[in-house]
Amino acid sequence: MATIVVTGASKGIGRATALHLDSKGFTVLAGVRNQADADQLRQATSPRLQTVIVDITNAAQVAQLAETVSQVVGQNGLDGLVNNAGIAVAAPLEFLPIGEFHRQMEVNLTGHLMVIQALLPSIRQAKGRIINISSIGGRLAGPMLGPYHASKFAMEGLTDSLRQELAPWGIKVVSIEPGAIATPIWETSANTADRILTQMPAQAQNYYGKGMAGARAFAAQASKIGLPAERVAEVIERALTAAKPRTRYPVGTDAKIGTRFIAFLPDSLRDWMLAHRR
Repeated sequence: MATIVVTGASKGIGRATALHLDSKGFTVLAGVRNQADADQLRQATSPRLQTVIVDITNAAQVAQLAETVSQVVGQNGLDGLVNNAGIAVAAPLEFLPIGEFHRQMEVNLTGHLMVIQALLPSIRQAKGRIINISSIGGRLAGPMLGPYHASKFAMEGLTDSLRQELAPWGIKVVSIEPGAIATPIWETSANTADRILTQMPAQAQNYYGKGMAGARAFAAQASKIGLPAERVAEVIERALTAAKPRTRYPVGTDAKIGTRFIAFLPDSLRDWMLAHRR
């Protein structure tokens, strides 16, 4: 059966994907951040699933991941890589600490490229697939999530270029674009926003207090009424196994409406809709 690497498998979409693929008989190498997460994941899966401690921004750990993959797959190569690890930094760009922007881009973009580069030799052996977890937020940008949108728009561009560059070897590169999904990323984002707010001058609250409150309300709503992460996992399996996978898979009604309709509206109308979506 095919061997798949899933990064960011501790929770949310990554965990759901690791569990789903394991239940379908895939050999899963699940990247997690710590041993406690590894133990919890293994308790819920078959003996086939293996966990690997990896922070995708840590070059040494990514190199160890590549070594582990090489040992597991041998000359057969790696059939699929699901780049899922991610965070969402929420703050008005005017007052965003630059260190937080660097962290957002490192986790959501640069780290994924480092993993891709490390695993491509094994992927090329199997003519495998690369599945990048993007977002409807990589096609449409609203207020107060500028860092997150910047990282996901960049991921869309990286995916498009990589897809064209690897086409001569028959390696498919696919973007998964979920809409609102009920995952812990929203609660984590809200906590991060609270921490960043303490670093901002009082003027930030005066200027953007209403907008930040609206963004928090939107995040709370998404965490409650968003689609279950398992729906995304099912689409990821489809992207990994389809004879002719699509280049993009929007997941959820909101993502499909966003990519097929809202994205093509005049900028002024689109801006108004996104600013008043709450």
